[in-house]
Amino acid sequence: MDASFFKGIIPPIATPIDENENVNENKLREHIDFMIDRGVSGILAFGSNSEFYMMDKAEQKEVLSIILDQVNGRVPVYMGVGMIRTKACIDLALMGKEMGVSAVSVLQPMFLKPTEDELYTHFSSIASALGDTPMLLYNNPGRTGYPISQNLVERLAHENENLIGMKDSSGDITQTEEFIRRNRDVGFRVMCGKDTVIFPGLAVGCVGAVCCTANFIPELVCSIYDKFMAGDLKGALEAQFRLNPIRIQMDSSSFPVAMKDLGNILGRELGKPFLPNKPSTEAQVKGLIKVLNENGYKVTEEK
Repeated sequence: MDASFFKGIIPPIATPIDENENVNENKLREHIDFMIDRGVSGILAFGSNSEFYMMDKAEQKEVLSIILDQVNGRVPVYMGVGMIRTKACIDLALMGKEMGVSAVSVLQPMFLKPTEDELYTHFSSIASALGDTPMLLYNNPGRTGYPISQNLVERLAHENENLIGMKDSSGDITQTEEFIRRNRDVGFRVMCGKDTVIFPGLAVGCVGAVCCTANFIPELVCSIYDKFMAGDLKGALEAQFRLNPIRIQMDSSSFPVAMKDLGNILGRELGKPFLPNKPSTEAQVKGLIKVLNENGYKVTEEK
């Protein structure tokens, strides 16, 4: 199965909402254009930073419909699926397939800690249900409490033709490298899922990165990939070094609050997070503004 489209910088798109926690369609459409115009290679609906776990199926269908309509084929649209129950994941994945997504990305189940055999059944069942629609794995041990093992990824990649790649958010370059090495014979493509290690990820063979920071500073994030691919390794590394303090400062806020806060600081008008999350405290916002100013983004506390 052709997986060449899976590359570059892909933001897990923020979900702008109004005061009643309804999707703000106008802001979502504006945000899509903002990122595409500044060089992103795709849009991921319902990534972790998209707050997918706050939305029911009807809300996800509404958001995905808006995204697909506004993107209008300019870049691939990926759909994240992260339900615990296998049947619920298949149901959402098939909705995405019917609506026309380019690929479905599946997170390992949260809250549970499945055995290797249970995970195998979970992922292979979803891949089988998707048929000729490409599927991706999403390894996020920091949020689920356990990793997808190298052995399981290798087995799944070699048994399922439509399993074309994965996003690895482990932050462990050895792990990422092994996912690539052990599955390169079947054209399995790996993306880095940690904004702070885009450069080293590319150096060991990643085809790109899924980056929350591309929601508000896409030019900087895309420049790491673009410079690396053009052979400007020094420039790519300098761009990575400029990005890192901003991404690291985000951890002063609860997940995934800081992405919307930084977008709002920079004029993106992404709204508040879904409750129970709240915007960053005044002290945290000052820290975010400070690190932006230190890295070339001139903003004030009044903005």
